[in-house]
Amino acid sequence: MTASSKTLHLFGIKACDTMKKARTWLEEHGVSYEFHDYKTAGIDREHLTQWCNEHGWQVVLNRAGTTFRKLEDERKADLDQSKAIELMLAQPSMIKRPVLDLGDRTLIGFKPESYSAALK
Repeated sequence: MTASSKTLHLFGIKACDTMKKARTWLEEHGVSYEFHDYKTAGIDREHLTQWCNEHGWQVVLNRAGTTFRKLEDERKADLDQSKAIELMLAQPSMIKRPVLDLGDRTLIGFKPESYSAALK
């Protein structure tokens, strides 16, 4: 567990397979967290801006997902951070997941080795 006693927050979508892997990993390693389903509870501009500032909007915006791929080409063209944030606010399933908020930084996506290193 990290030195901070702050509760970790896991952001994502409940039904996503990668989310299930991350949640299982956290539970198997005794890491307590609060889950925020941004498909049902939404997400705010502040979180998205923070994540984009930390990782770059190209990492946060899930361009491989079907929601993004179904967009009209003109909405996908000339993307920048503010346009990407608008897309993700309108359709949170375009946010790469999971996002694990460690308090002082976040991890985007799930890799067991990244979680192990961050939570040792």
